[in-house]
Amino acid sequence: MSDGNLVISVDAMGGDNSPRIVIEGLALAAKHNPDVRFLVFGDMEKVRGEFKKFPALNKVCELRHSAEVVHNEDKPSQVIRNKNTSMYQAIDAVRKGEAEAVVSAGNTGALMAISKMLLKTIQKIHRPAIVSIMPHRYGKYVMLDLGANTECNAVNLAEFAVMGNVLAKHALGIEHPKIALLNIGAEEMKGKEEIRHAAKMIRTSTMDMDFIGYIEPHEVPFGKADVVVADGFTGNVALKSIEGTAKLIRSMLKDAVHKSFLAKFGLPFMYFAAKRISKTMNPKLYNGAMFVGLNGLSVKSHGGADGLGFSVAIGNAITLVRQNFVATIRDELERIDLEEISQDIYYELY
Repeated sequence: MSDGNLVISVDAMGGDNSPRIVIEGLALAAKHNPDVRFLVFGDMEKVRGEFKKFPALNKVCELRHSAEVVHNEDKPSQVIRNKNTSMYQAIDAVRKGEAEAVVSAGNTGALMAISKMLLKTIQKIHRPAIVSIMPHRYGKYVMLDLGANTECNAVNLAEFAVMGNVLAKHALGIEHPKIALLNIGAEEMKGKEEIRHAAKMIRTSTMDMDFIGYIEPHEVPFGKADVVVADGFTGNVALKSIEGTAKLIRSMLKDAVHKSFLAKFGLPFMYFAAKRISKTMNPKLYNGAMFVGLNGLSVKSHGGADGLGFSVAIGNAITLVRQNFVATIRDELERIDLEEISQDIYYELY
């Protein structure tokens, strides 16, 4: 594929219903991005069987056979040594410069481990992070880290703020994103030492960011911040709490409608409002968590996503490649020295 088009690498064998769902999503993404080409890795017999349903894909995809598959129960320490899996080869295509990004719905730990090993961390970034785009009352926001690093120091959190700021600008089109650290209170002295240290680092640095301080979990869905920064443990718990609450509300609304004659009678009058809310809350439209901080773009689709959800993950990868996301993060970090700022603050405090 040397025709100058943007190229995305796809692991066709990752996810609960691969390769069927992956190819369905690929067909949707290709339809909306006719200038993009795809490298598709997987079991050729199975993949070609799905391609028969979407003949147009043959013009924009190059199929490459991979003899083995990464399973959900596989440990990252095992899969990083196996170069024959569709996941490994799809990521390796980015390392080789054959593709600009990789998308997989496979094992999260394995995808993170192989991506970090092959693509390497951007110079000056100590740890990559998992970031996702989510809905709030007035639009969308990004949250990171969502599980890559259970424990983080102040430098890590400040780096996450830089990466989240760039992502919000490029993926959401927000010119001056509001950045906040997730904390248990808004007061200056609340929270762990790492969070307070990170807050002072961000305020002291020359980073061009609109840092608004701390945000409490109950404020996140109401648009107080465009970028919410946390360590991986806290971020993952917050994410799953938000997802669980959303599912609870949907199920309670369904139960209320089914159990009430008046609610059923009034449902037609609420159709358009309900449809708008349903679209806003549709998790398929927010699929695709990104591993940021690497010398290449790696996007993780939810393993249970359908074709639409997988196409959204591919779309996120395409958007960030077109915005030159990785290079922008690298340029932002070249202008600052977070380690030096951290040491200065540490001596000041202690």
